[in-house]
Amino acid sequence: MQRLIPTGEAARPVAFAEVPQPVPQPDEALIKVEAFAPNRGETFLLEHPRPGLLPGKDVAGLVVQAAADGSGPGIGARVVGHPALGGWAEYAAVPTHSLAVLPDSVDSVRAAALPLAGITALRLLRTAGSLAGRRVLLTGASGGVGHYVTELAVGAGAELTAVTATPVRGERLAELGARVVHDVAAAQGPFDVVLESTGGPDLPIALSKVCPGGLLVWFGQASRSPVTLDFFELFKGPERVTIQHFHYAGAPYGSDLAALVRLVERGLLHPEIGRIADWTETADTLVDLRERRIRGKAVLVTGGAR
Repeated sequence: MQRLIPTGEAARPVAFAEVPQPVPQPDEALIKVEAFAPNRGETFLLEHPRPGLLPGKDVAGLVVQAAADGSGPGIGARVVGHPALGGWAEYAAVPTHSLAVLPDSVDSVRAAALPLAGITALRLLRTAGSLAGRRVLLTGASGGVGHYVTELAVGAGAELTAVTATPVRGERLAELGARVVHDVAAAQGPFDVVLESTGGPDLPIALSKVCPGGLLVWFGQASRSPVTLDFFELFKGPERVTIQHFHYAGAPYGSDLAALVRLVERGLLHPEIGRIADWTETADTLVDLRERRIRGKAVLVTGGAR
């Protein structure tokens, strides 16, 4: 079968290779991949790939071999999955605890855009707690996670301000009900909750806008710049603020995937897909994703996606 593997080259980070079809573990189903969605974090791993790296965490497709232990969906089921690796291929072995069955109304392209970004958004908002009537600031808002967080938070009754680099990247967020600004310093606080994903100099500015007793959840460092906090500067800002580190990972993922699928099916969640392309265009798409030329998610199709 064909698989995309790292090259270590910045301009063309992956290339096709002919490899054996994966042999599933007893609790894994074999999926014929119809579509997959790379994440920006994966593009960073490809800059200096570790030996044996098989990228690919967000897939949708068809079960062609059910799990030997009897768990999970049977042969012929359409599914979305979140394997630990290996999804950028014709076939992928996925633990059944990290699969969800797709209804006919949810196509593989939209489904593939759900896993990492959607699970992150769900778990991030659970960490933030009830948002009804609360003021929320979201930085780095124009990626896949940001669009999901915005739609879910606004739908839950939050008054959300989203920070994006440019007006174009904020257009859809405004349609979803966010107030959009293009510099965190321009956000008009105070905020009950700050969801911060850029790091660097933005985090201290965002922190200064939290109301007394509020919460800042730090869930990313998209700027790739470390954060410096001045202890004495904090005396000038809000008191008793909680800073909480967040990382989405932790299987099982199946129940969260099923929740995301239900939201899409009911018209309550709309994956923002900035590019759909054949998987022969994966290398160029990865570069554009890394350089922030794609709004929302990018989805690559292997053929036969529905």
